[in-house]
Amino acid sequence: MDHLIEKTIGKQDIYKGRIISLQLEDVLLPNGEQSKREVVKHPGAVGIIPITADGKIVMVRQYRKALEKVIIEIPAGKLDLNEEPLLCAKRELQEETGYVSDSMEFIVSFYTSPGFADELIYIYVAEGLTKREISLDADEFLDVLEISLEEAEQMIQEEKIHDAKTIYAVQYMRMLQNR
Repeated sequence: MDHLIEKTIGKQDIYKGRIISLQLEDVLLPNGEQSKREVVKHPGAVGIIPITADGKIVMVRQYRKALEKVIIEIPAGKLDLNEEPLLCAKRELQEETGYVSDSMEFIVSFYTSPGFADELIYIYVAEGLTKREISLDADEFLDVLEISLEEAEQMIQEEKIHDAKTIYAVQYMRMLQNR
């Protein structure tokens, strides 16, 4: 067993919502002391880097209440219970942008905030896009944009793109271009 492991010795459910739940955990530290950890449980998510035939990245512009501002992001969404990430990626791409893809490739997964949450996001690249009908959720409002890599890099500097998954997507695209 790894000498850094914290053993959970008690757990209390604080909140259970539609997207997340919050637990307060009592843990036994590696040095034998006890502490508390607040843990956000999340079902996981996907993010999609849709690339148009002319090399632009399809993104969405939407208001994020937690930030109290509008930002530009790659399309993304929460996994449903026991949903395969690839199926979720296909669904979210079509729902948010109206595009379907004839080629979707998994590139990476990463934890978004491992200090307090277990959310794991799976990132896919989507190519061979065909425009269909947008089918947003009833509480979802957004604009669909097609942005060049250079425009996206400028938007990062201006904090119009200001979330980790989208910044990762832009850096991934730059890496591909520099190969």
